[in-house]
Amino acid sequence: MSGAQQPTGPDLSAGVAAADVPEGGMLAGHVGDESVLIARRDGRLYAISATCTHYGGPLGEGLLVGDTVRCPWHHACFSLRTGEAIAAPALNPVSCWHVDEKGDRLFVRERRDEAPVARKPSRSPESVVIVGGGAAGDAAAEMLRREGYTGPVTIVSADAAPPCDRPNLSKDYLAGTAEASWIPLRGDAFYREHEIDLRLGVTARSIDVEASRVTLDDGSALPYGALLLATGAEPVRLPLPGADLPHVHYLRSLADSDAIIAAVEAGARRAVVIGASFIGLEVAASLRARELEVHVVAPEALPLERIMGTALGQFVKGLHESKGVVFHLEQTATSVDATHVTLKSGERLAADLVVIGVGVRPRTALAEEAGLECDRGVLVDAFLQTSAEGVYAAGDIARFPDPRSDRTLRVEHWVVAQRQGQTAARNMLGARERYVAVPYFWSQHYDAGINYVGHAERWDRVDTDGDAGAYDFSARFIEGGETRAVATIYRDEVSLRAEREMELATPAEEPPG
Repeated sequence: MSGAQQPTGPDLSAGVAAADVPEGGMLAGHVGDESVLIARRDGRLYAISATCTHYGGPLGEGLLVGDTVRCPWHHACFSLRTGEAIAAPALNPVSCWHVDEKGDRLFVRERRDEAPVARKPSRSPESVVIVGGGAAGDAAAEMLRREGYTGPVTIVSADAAPPCDRPNLSKDYLAGTAEASWIPLRGDAFYREHEIDLRLGVTARSIDVEASRVTLDDGSALPYGALLLATGAEPVRLPLPGADLPHVHYLRSLADSDAIIAAVEAGARRAVVIGASFIGLEVAASLRARELEVHVVAPEALPLERIMGTALGQFVKGLHESKGVVFHLEQTATSVDATHVTLKSGERLAADLVVIGVGVRPRTALAEEAGLECDRGVLVDAFLQTSAEGVYAAGDIARFPDPRSDRTLRVEHWVVAQRQGQTAARNMLGARERYVAVPYFWSQHYDAGINYVGHAERWDRVDTDGDAGAYDFSARFIEGGETRAVATIYRDEVSLRAEREMELATPAEEPPG
């Protein structure tokens, strides 16, 4: 999770051979106790802090693209010139350092203390209202300030907790290996200092697009010059007898994760997870880390096969089984009582904790009632604007035109939501920037991390390479001769290069409109 690691490599303050950093190359070392990376691009030398500000990934093992470097772990991107976090999931910049070339030696001795370049947007709405305090909404608010917007920014969030690191709720946090202090994306001071009005536990009840106004559940109204809908998704709730019992849980929010942890700490020892989704399986892994007995019930014959293909589905199933998880596949639950889950087959599984993870559905009611065009999500154009002028949508609710195919997509990934929020924010300020980022997500199962770039709803074939069981594997999902997605296990460079290949294959022309 966190990247507090001892610096390795050469002492850059003592100097290294210039030949060790050839054109297009990188060298990681340290200055004192701090990790620093030297890179040479287009004949120019750069030095930045070598640790990603997201989860502490080693940037020296990443990929140079132009004058940027991409993190190998979760594909965050940083400017070599300024240290700015250009693309999520990292939101904070890295430091820049002075690097000198003297003869055949390179030296890094001190940081560059430079104020960030002041930006002035080409358009400045009277105010911006963001409905939703998740990944997209939080990233949008931060980007508005980074781009120099000085008007009022209000985030309306139905959640009682501030924006948090949601992917961690089913991973390290639930497993008990991540500290609670790591979970909030920002501290209270950030919102105060950036004059972002974060309203928690508040629900937006309606939108009047003609009057440019959002009405809240307390009857008050917020006028807006630009509006971002980032209402996210909610868990699909099964109409099972007993599904409303107190030991039955869903996982979407920090409160949900805390409730599951509380159940474990209160003595739950036998868990049934209904659904072999990514969330369901990550919950299973986290509960096994807490030494619970775990059974997984799912209707499919192989978990994750529809998304990841047969080879990865078999690997994930075998990995979980090797850790003690018992699968009940091609089965469904028919009821829950205080001590058991009953399956369609009649089998009864002992359970003092039940977690249901069978997918999510987008929260589109607010947009639909406002008259916005919707079709299995809120329809947006290439700039993430909805059918209403000045109203944008991002994250799990947004169905956007895929620049690499003739389809519209709605992608439920954390990084996609963050990057869409950033793009929507810039477009509110007049940027006219197409959303073309390649989708990306990661999933953690015990010590096996799976990275996935692209988006393959269907494929003609899957080309695999390596051995998943040895944690050295890649799968390429191909449709009509084109790579739609690439999944990897500990092949970070392959993942980064696949992302770059898809970017280069993206049509450059701006769509009409």
